[in-house]
Amino acid sequence: MASEIVIAQTTIDDEDQAKALARGAVENRLAACAHIDPPFTAVYRWKGTIETAQEWRISYKTTTDRLPELAGWVSKNHSYEVPEWITLPVTGGSEAYLAWAVEESKP
Repeated sequence: MASEIVIAQTTIDDEDQAKALARGAVENRLAACAHIDPPFTAVYRWKGTIETAQEWRISYKTTTDRLPELAGWVSKNHSYEVPEWITLPVTGGSEAYLAWAVEESKP
């Protein structure tokens, strides 16, 4: 079951938008849950300039089946021109938690 679960992550520079992205994905059953990490400092190159910004990271727990729809939904609802979108495989964990995540991500 662990191979069915992935953690997908994005970042955004506004706490209210982070909450909306997290809540919307869970309400639409695109993810079982979403965690919002406290703000951190991001340093990155954008259009030839080094930028520094405060951002919040949203980590979604979802299934590989729901991942394409979640990615599309986040892209549509995200304010960035090129939002961060990475996925991490879940290789283990509590079977009860993983089963819950699968169930809660079903359409």
